[in-house]
Amino acid sequence: MIERRPFSSLGGANHGWLDAKHHFSFASYYDPKRMGWGPIRVWNDDAIAAGTGFPPHPHADMEIITYVRDGAITHQDSLGNTGRTEAGDVQVMSAGSGVRHSEYNREAGTTTIFQIWIEPRARGGAPAWGAKPFPRGERSGRFVTLASGIDGDADALPIRTDARVVGATIRAGESADYALGAGHHAYLVPATGRIEVNGVALDARDGAAIRDEAVIRVTALEDAEIVLVDAA
Repeated sequence: MIERRPFSSLGGANHGWLDAKHHFSFASYYDPKRMGWGPIRVWNDDAIAAGTGFPPHPHADMEIITYVRDGAITHQDSLGNTGRTEAGDVQVMSAGSGVRHSEYNREAGTTTIFQIWIEPRARGGAPAWGAKPFPRGERSGRFVTLASGIDGDADALPIRTDARVVGATIRAGESADYALGAGHHAYLVPATGRIEVNGVALDARDGAAIRDEAVIRVTALEDAEIVLVDAA
């Protein structure tokens, strides 16, 4: 089962400094049919103006993954962590028992990100943050695990949930396969490029809610950059 969710159908709000689109119900956007997908609760498509960002605010009991598409995001939190994550790279924050953080665009131009929230497997625990570069060239033609709470994904950023965040870059006319676990929910978004997912056409920034598909085959109709969450 693959349900296409066109970018034009997404909720959202333009705050001037932030132009946000929501794949699932979030803030003032509410759609009872789009409350989440399995344990995936948020997938926001954010454009953050230069010199602006999210001021310090709290979170608890959520795994928050930030995939930077263009520009860079600068993180600071109440644990004393600071870091700058560039386009193509990923940061994760396990909010655990509670943490305050800020995310600012300190760059000269607009920064665009996917912000993904996944429910943790257990509440509480010490909060944590991490970031890691994932060169796009190393994902050419194949899916690479970016963040994971699955045993054996040693090279990925750790998250405290039974889920995996993967990415791929696929040239026009080529395909890449991903095996989806039985009973898993997957959500896929092409950051750039038109693609087909098991024959279902998606434009850039459309979403695809997927389940009951043993193998996901992504074929690029244009050069494409893919982000996929696989959640048990």
